[in-house]
Amino acid sequence: MPATPAPELTFRPATASDVPALVELIESAYRGDASRAGWTTEADLLAGQRTDPEGVAAVVAAEGSRLLVAERDGELVACCQLEHRGEHAYFGMFAVRPTLQGGGLGKVIIAEAERIVRTEWDAREMHMTVIRQRAELIAWYERRGYVRTGRMSPFPYGDERFGVPQRDDLEFELLVKKLA
Repeated sequence: MPATPAPELTFRPATASDVPALVELIESAYRGDASRAGWTTEADLLAGQRTDPEGVAAVVAAEGSRLLVAERDGELVACCQLEHRGEHAYFGMFAVRPTLQGGGLGKVIIAEAERIVRTEWDAREMHMTVIRQRAELIAWYERRGYVRTGRMSPFPYGDERFGVPQRDDLEFELLVKKLA
């Protein structure tokens, strides 16, 4: 019997009505036991929340920002934030449903994000920040053409909107990719 092709992804900008489902997706990809089903978990580095409804709603509503939703058969399976910052764009809030991680969805989503910022915003680079202790995640981005810059920024210790750190040496590293 021939294999059934995987259903195609559809992409669209998030709306205010998507906020509860987006918060659930992002939380499930990064925090708590549910996140351990995938490989992007931060549960050993951070406890508490990854985001909240107010934060996601602010991204959805922000000028020069887009929260890109990926759906398969009408089900929300992934998202990422794109922010227009002049000649470059910022990529963040990237989440793939944990049970679907490792199957190539992330590659498709990041490629679509890069296409959007290149064609719609004429961005020449994509920037992102990643917790420097996330070696496997940084390696994944490097395989997609992102380069470590060595430029660090502090983790927002004391602001529980971003989680409760489980160690005292967390910081973010800027990764950059030149877009053709």
